[in-house]
Amino acid sequence: MTSTPPVTLDDVHDAAARIEGVAHRTPVLRSRTLDRLVGAEVFLKCENFQRVGAFKFRGAYNAAARLPRERLTKGLAAYSSGNHAQAVALAARELGTAAVILMPEDAPRSKREATAGYGAEIVTYDRYTGDRAAIGAALAAERGLTLIPPYDHPDVIAGQGTAALELLRDTGRLDMLVVPVGGGGLMAGSATAATGLHPGIRMIGVEPEAGDDTKRSLEAGRRVTIDVPRTIADGQALPTPGELTFPVNRRLVEAIALVTDDEIREAMRFAFERLKIVVEPSGATGLAALLAGRVTDPRGSIGVVVSGGNVSTARFAELCGWPVERMAGQSRLSGEATPGAAGETLDCLG
Repeated sequence: MTSTPPVTLDDVHDAAARIEGVAHRTPVLRSRTLDRLVGAEVFLKCENFQRVGAFKFRGAYNAAARLPRERLTKGLAAYSSGNHAQAVALAARELGTAAVILMPEDAPRSKREATAGYGAEIVTYDRYTGDRAAIGAALAAERGLTLIPPYDHPDVIAGQGTAALELLRDTGRLDMLVVPVGGGGLMAGSATAATGLHPGIRMIGVEPEAGDDTKRSLEAGRRVTIDVPRTIADGQALPTPGELTFPVNRRLVEAIALVTDDEIREAMRFAFERLKIVVEPSGATGLAALLAGRVTDPRGSIGVVVSGGNVSTARFAELCGWPVERMAGQSRLSGEATPGAAGETLDCLG
């Protein structure tokens, strides 16, 4: 007997209506240079332009906005390495309530500061020895808060799926959609939306080589747990796929591609120098898979979710092997796309 999926296409449409006017409708970028290198038409859904700098705001706001008022007023809790933390903090601020966020001690400083900047209280833990789900649940129970998990929640999954929904509304049918995979919420939502609209689309996930828990799990046919990975893609440094997200992805995802940290760095450099956008390591994994030849589609049209851009100037320069002074000399670090190198013109949809 097939179990009922936690999220349907109707749920994604409902989430899209709920977040409209609150979340940004992010741009879709095209690059002739990228098309030539990949050998296909590539459409980049740039969630680095989303509020809080990542797709996470979609799911966090959708989940929080659906809470009954009496629960919402008591406050929100979350656990996250950074992007979901900021998303829940901002959602709480938008909805007039408080947020307490559990973050790993080694979370990027820029993400901790941004989370605090949205008004949240931060509690830290050791990601290599502590169980964040258990600690987060205990914290929420102790303070009477509603816990919004980063991916294992139907409303969060539905909210994340709105990115793919927007992309396909802008582009029409695509042959393939490439999505970074951490806990699996973005992929589960994206796959639900994309295959619901276009049943023949190929769904390809991308993980850092050191954090291949979803790839191993799909191959085993069950959720596999690995050691907490050490990778520059901190948003994908998870030991096991989500309990709700894995069955969805097992059913809808064709394959998982793996990329090395060096390939992620190269994708970040390419995005900065050729596309004039800043992408954080986790957000660059889909682009990295294309540039490294790990993902191809001879039929010709590929969508890629660029999931986030939250990285400090110093960290970005360090990862790319550049002095910070070089960053200061570039045209811009973020904002609207500008003309690329060698006279290339970037096209922007949406």
